[in-house]
Amino acid sequence: MQMDLRQIGVVRSPYKTMSEAPHQGRFSKTESEILIDEAFAPGLKDIGHHPNLIVLCWFDRADRTVLAATPPHLPTEHGVFATRSPNRPNPIGFCVVDLIERKGSTLRVRGLDAIDGTPVLDIKPYSRRTDCIPLRHRQDISQKEAS
Repeated sequence: MQMDLRQIGVVRSPYKTMSEAPHQGRFSKTESEILIDEAFAPGLKDIGHHPNLIVLCWFDRADRTVLAATPPHLPTEHGVFATRSPNRPNPIGFCVVDLIERKGSTLRVRGLDAIDGTPVLDIKPYSRRTDCIPLRHRQDISQKEAS
């Protein structure tokens, strides 16, 4: 199977290296820009109706051979699919950002953890109704995994 991904834009960020970027952009007040390619600019119609966006990036400088990682807030190593490490077989970054402003095909956002020059794959509106999972459900899954 061949997969054909298209870069729709690029991140302009103050972070120049992976070590400069926060572990979770959501907790950062830093602002970045997402420059959308003009060919995809019509896809931004009505994006201003959504105060929060899900941004999917291709972490092009990540190590794609990594299968285990130690999260910064945990003392033990976990399988990479149980972490949010950017280093993974398919380094797709997922970040929920605050949309501050749209000017033409440029989005100014807060909370993005991507480094400068990172390719953007997609943008979706964040929906509290569909994207926020109730705590009870997460506890049920954790209990099933433990047994």
